[in-house]
Amino acid sequence: MHYTFDQVMAHAGLPPLRRRDTQTLQVNLGKRCNQACRHCHVDASPNRTEAASDEVIERILWLLNRTPEVTTVDITGGAPELHPSFRRLVARARAMGRHVMDRCNLTVLQLPDQLTTASFLAENKVEIVASLPCYGPENVDQQRGTGVFDQSIRALQQLNELGYGAPESDLKLNLVYNPIGPFLPPSQAALEAAYRERLKVDFGISFNALFTLTNMPIARFRTDLQRQHKLDGYLALLAGAFNPKAAENVMCRTTLSVSWDGRLYDCDFNQMLELGSSRTIWDIDRLTAVDGDRISVGHHCLGCTAGAGSSCGGALDG
Repeated sequence: MHYTFDQVMAHAGLPPLRRRDTQTLQVNLGKRCNQACRHCHVDASPNRTEAASDEVIERILWLLNRTPEVTTVDITGGAPELHPSFRRLVARARAMGRHVMDRCNLTVLQLPDQLTTASFLAENKVEIVASLPCYGPENVDQQRGTGVFDQSIRALQQLNELGYGAPESDLKLNLVYNPIGPFLPPSQAALEAAYRERLKVDFGISFNALFTLTNMPIARFRTDLQRQHKLDGYLALLAGAFNPKAAENVMCRTTLSVSWDGRLYDCDFNQMLELGSSRTIWDIDRLTAVDGDRISVGHHCLGCTAGAGSSCGGALDG
């Protein structure tokens, strides 16, 4: 038997999730990517063509300009750098004084037509949140593709040369770990220490922080679990590890997700499931119009509230 997320919340004496004040706008520019990772909840790949139109980009910028309370723009994909309006969105959001984050797979920076992207990000002081599921090649290449680890290391070294990840620098470089199987991430602090030591010793790489993310039981990862007859066990693991403190701090309370076609969602995972979309960017005149709304939930929400919790900024508790 699978307990619903609302049932697990109620059992813990917690009310249904509601949004608070929106502080972060997460923009998904599309599903095109130079990789096709096994765990990808977006089902992104080089063959996907979905991409935000100029009209969507301009409406997002218009809404940002009208909503100064939203201080952070978190840009994702696919590989968002491949979108033709990526640099325009970054530059104009920075001109408004917004903090901008780029969810980067690292290997995209090594593509022939992206060789100036790293310097562009540095010039605009964009925070980079970079996928690196291990500090050694075996796990990375198993999850993300042959040769990805070596390309990622070269990209990280390039970013370090630009000043990213240095203690005295304002160029922030954060790494992201997610498990390669149906289990919860280890302690974020302990794993960060291991990453810091191995990447420094082996490759001379520095970074600011490591974020641990739980794999959500959706899209490709869910399909893999079903194929291996492990979905039920994984859902039970997540429900059994429910953490009320993590539920209090889930990112959907303060983050608004916008899809490539302009639909509004509570989070990137709901966006991929098309869960709860009833409004678009053309239905609102401020990004805070959703404040106080009830959050749409599903079984995948157990992933964000299991153990230390999981969000786009890593663990939520401790």
